Amino acid sequence: MSTQLFNENATQERAENARLSNIIGAIAVGDLVKSTLGPKGMDKILQSSSSRGDDGLVVTNDGATILKSIPLDNAAAKVLVNISKVQDDEVGDGTTSVCVLAAEILRQAEQLLDQRIHPQTIIDGFRLATAKAREALENAAVSHKDDEAQWREDLLSIARTTLSSKVLAADKHKFAEVCVDAVLRLKGSTNLDRIQIIKKAGGKVSDSYLSDGFILNKKIGVNQPRL
Repeated sequence: MSTQLFNENATQERAENARLSNIIGAIAVGDLVKSTLGPKGMDKILQSSSSRGDDGLVVTNDGATILKSIPLDNAAAKVLVNISKVQDDEVGDGTTSVCVLAAEILRQAEQLLDQRIHPQTIIDGFRLATAKAREALENAAVSHKDDEAQWREDLLSIARTTLSSKVLAADKHKFAEVCVDAVLRLKGSTNLDRIQIIKKAGGKVSDSYLSDGFILNKKIGVNQPRL
């Protein structure tokens, strides 16, 4: 009596074929989001398969949004998506970069596999490279946290870099000031939920401002005092 573990239409891959299939799937995901990076990065148009017309149509260059929206059945590609989600949850930025970096590492690993180098040897080499890279970054790192003026200028430079997009390029200096002031008011806390963002239709982008305290978005009712 034989027991069938797989579905009738299921296929099974082993050894090098399975490894190559996973690597190709992961590289394909990295190539998909790679073109969204940088100041000349392109937007992606995402269309839901369950909607028609403009319903479910999303235009974005956010790597996390793109990766969440594409259906995947490749194990390694799903790992890349999970890496991006963890990066988004822990840091809130770099979701595309970490995905592209992982895909490029796998691309280099594929070349090493073609040279008949054992996968465990390749992994050990990557771990050694990781330790060396971390050591180099720690030696090159400079902290200005004790110098408030320089610390603020460093944060402004970071904010201006992240705001160098087509939408905010003209007002990136203003919004860099707003962002840095808002973060510095947290007094070292990383809970960004304490920063409330209120969006109002109409006006210009340059009308945005940072306010102390709490703002209540309330409409004036009939016969209510305005003061």
